[in-house]
Amino acid sequence: MPEPIYADIILPLSLSDMYTYIVPVEISKDFRRGSLVVVPFGRNRNYTGIVHKVHNKKPDLPAMKKILSVAERDIFISDEQMDLWQWVSEYYHCNQGEVMNAALPAALMTTDENKGYKKKTEVKIQLARKYTEEEMSELLDKLQKKPSRYRLMISYLDMSFYSEEHSFSVIARNKLIQKSKTSYSVLNKMVETGIFSEIIEEKSRFDDWTGRREKLKQLSDYQDEAYNNICSFFKRKMTVLLHGVTSSGKTEIYIHLIKKTLKRGEKVLYLLPEIALTTQIINRLRLYFGGMVGVYHSGLSDNEKAEVYKRINGRSSLGEYRILLGVRSSVFLPVDNLGLIIIDEEHDSSYKQYDPAPRYNARDTAIMRAHLVGACVLLGSATPSVESMFNAKTGKYGYVSLEQRFGNIRMPEIILTDSKEAYHKKTMISHFTPAMISAIDQALEKDEQVVLLRNRRGFAHFIICDDCGWTPVCPNCSVNYAYHKNPDRLYCHYCGSTDSMPSKCASCSSTNIKQKGFGTEKVEDEISILFPDAKIMRMDYDSTRRKGSIEKIIHDLEKREVDILIGTQMISKGLDIENLTVVGVLNIDDMLFYPDFRAHERCFQLAAQVSGRAGRRQTRGKVIIQTANPRHPVMKQILNNDYKGMYESQINERKEFNYPPFSRLIRIYLKHKNNDVVKSAARILASNLREALGSRVLGPESPPHQRIQKMYIKSILLKTDKNKSYRYIRELVMRNFSVLQKENEFSGLRMYSDVDPQ
Repeated sequence: MPEPIYADIILPLSLSDMYTYIVPVEISKDFRRGSLVVVPFGRNRNYTGIVHKVHNKKPDLPAMKKILSVAERDIFISDEQMDLWQWVSEYYHCNQGEVMNAALPAALMTTDENKGYKKKTEVKIQLARKYTEEEMSELLDKLQKKPSRYRLMISYLDMSFYSEEHSFSVIARNKLIQKSKTSYSVLNKMVETGIFSEIIEEKSRFDDWTGRREKLKQLSDYQDEAYNNICSFFKRKMTVLLHGVTSSGKTEIYIHLIKKTLKRGEKVLYLLPEIALTTQIINRLRLYFGGMVGVYHSGLSDNEKAEVYKRINGRSSLGEYRILLGVRSSVFLPVDNLGLIIIDEEHDSSYKQYDPAPRYNARDTAIMRAHLVGACVLLGSATPSVESMFNAKTGKYGYVSLEQRFGNIRMPEIILTDSKEAYHKKTMISHFTPAMISAIDQALEKDEQVVLLRNRRGFAHFIICDDCGWTPVCPNCSVNYAYHKNPDRLYCHYCGSTDSMPSKCASCSSTNIKQKGFGTEKVEDEISILFPDAKIMRMDYDSTRRKGSIEKIIHDLEKREVDILIGTQMISKGLDIENLTVVGVLNIDDMLFYPDFRAHERCFQLAAQVSGRAGRRQTRGKVIIQTANPRHPVMKQILNNDYKGMYESQINERKEFNYPPFSRLIRIYLKHKNNDVVKSAARILASNLREALGSRVLGPESPPHQRIQKMYIKSILLKTDKNKSYRYIRELVMRNFSVLQKENEFSGLRMYSDVDPQ
């Protein structure tokens, strides 16, 4: 009798341990580390799990459950991926089951056959047998007696370019019906009589590239120099930082590096921070690489994600993707033979996952993944993060710069307008300074396009009773409701709860209700009044929820069907619009004075990035930035495009106060429905951690919003030494929290860690 085999399984649940199952003999041949299997767990529940380890060591348990089946025989998680998952779980203080949820498409994990991945198919028509020219002529003579069948056959011959040598051309059934203007019943009769036969083929859910591929553009002298420097660095260092001003041609360098990687027989992973950026880039890459390019992001359906997953390593009849373009979750895609990872806009905070776990940074995870497989990483940005620039300056990364725009196009003219002074002098027109209105007006007169950035969605920040000061607050969170004009309701941007717009004050019954602050909806509303003939569009979270909405906005912008685009930070990155000459930034002070040590860096980066959208061809761009603090040092750095000055001031401050890159930050959050319980737990946890880490433990404190989704929150900040073992810190935190959980008074207490918070 063969020795029993056991397997430790990762389940897609927030569990601290893996569970061991018996491997049935009948499936042992299809079984290995990384296989997807269906296992029972709990009462009458089945889950798809991942085999982490296969062994012969029987656990000391009275009874064990068996693995039910292998879920996807053509998909398994590679050893490299498993190692990456383990690193993510250890470094970011989470469980491998949570990493599994982030890494795998839901359609591959469900045990419900109705929700699992289903191939999309298409019925195609071909001749049932081969015909000689004489036989085909006789068949057509017979069919002339039945006009609809004759018309169908003529349409088939026309569409399939029929010849005796290629008589079995296949035509999509619906297209044949459409061209012949007949019906399915006519076609079915011809199938029944043996003239045609039907075949079912898998069809892609995506519009695969069918156009002609173009030759790569020749690089300019300074682009070619940067390209060669990058290639030279890759021989000595795995990671290189490409610091290029906006519109310097970084993407063309990426494309040449991709071609070089593909020539070596390796694959490429190309990361972007926002879904909005994938639209223009995917079309650009397909011009050169055709159907080898796949795209992956959260806007895809579960089945679309699963199709991409299967096509990555040639596990689909639809063809193989060799270039994967996507947002942060793409870092977990099972790309084998990976040679290059490109991380565009590497500074962007959108690479950081906040909720749910794992709270990973895709940039740092990609660098670790490259380290595990020996691939190269190129970080690209016009405004690199302080941490990445520090790594470049200290020799950890290679460093290459591009200091001029492609074609010697001039950088945009940046104008700071004092909104505080304009309000004082009463020259403001709604929320716009005279300089802003004038710049928009001049651009529209020249038939040029305008982008306005307001990094807050909705119509008004909050509403308030002007008589007694009452403000409606979300019942689940310590947050004021924001007002959205469309559909005239109050919204909580944290938990999603809504309420109707009150007609009178709930406290004093006054009808003197005022709206305070302004978001993108209000900007759109007021710009349409000031410029009634302009075609205006808004691009924010609310206007881009529908599938394809981002693509439509960018298409309309490219086709000059939009005069003024208003949006949040998603419009600040990657847009390459030929006719866009004016950019306006409204109320930048919101970012400048945000309570975070990265506030000045983020403010500079956002202003520089959105400024780079203006004047990317021959006409010099103009950028109008409205601020109440035009003399602030960061405003001067923005005005002079002084990245070096910004970096030097920030790195000196961080060194003095021991912030990254001179330390590692871990923010621990505790949550409970009872405020007194979470206060007490946070106090005890902080005290216990201080015994091991001393003054590097700060807090506990209440975050800006101390109650979210009916849970009170306290946070503790750890400033650990960068050389301190991340495994030690994780084990220390988890051990101390486990002690707390055992106390009855802390029942229901939740904790999570945000490592390297952004």
